[in-house]
Amino acid sequence: MIFKESPLKGCYAVETERFSDSRGWFARTFCSDDFKRIGFSGTWVQHNHSFTKIKGSIRGMHYQKMPACEAKLVRCVAGSVFDVAVDIRPDSLSYLKWYAEELSAENGRMIYIPAGFAHGFQTLTDNAELLYCHSQTYQPEHESGLNYLDELININWPLQVTEVSDRDKGHPFLTINFEGVKTK
Repeated sequence: MIFKESPLKGCYAVETERFSDSRGWFARTFCSDDFKRIGFSGTWVQHNHSFTKIKGSIRGMHYQKMPACEAKLVRCVAGSVFDVAVDIRPDSLSYLKWYAEELSAENGRMIYIPAGFAHGFQTLTDNAELLYCHSQTYQPEHESGLNYLDELININWPLQVTEVSDRDKGHPFLTINFEGVKTK
């Protein structure tokens, strides 16, 4: 695996190295020793699989609040997506900045998103499937999200939005006041 650090400290694009022969290819998608080198020594305690039917659909921007903050490793296994991480660590130099990678079954790329980030994606094809590894189990009492259209974050979604869940449409927008950035 080849780790390419993004402009957001701790967030990495992960290139898988495919070993090919006449049968096809093989690639490693996780090795604890490799991930320790970028600062992740946790355990993946939950794996999820999503399927999104319609090109242009958005899922996100999701995160879990303390004490259930989680790191994620995201991989696309069918179709392609524009995968986005937003730094929501208040003390970070890249606070409220976003970073995106195109993940696809074809390119085999993954994204490692550390705890303290929101995550979401837009499908670039119909019938996109993602696999997620999580360092924490889902805890509904700690779930939260940012609005995918928030102007303070200003994500440049590549396609016209076709589908968004009511839950994701209802995530709050951020505001700036004399105390700093807050959700409405």
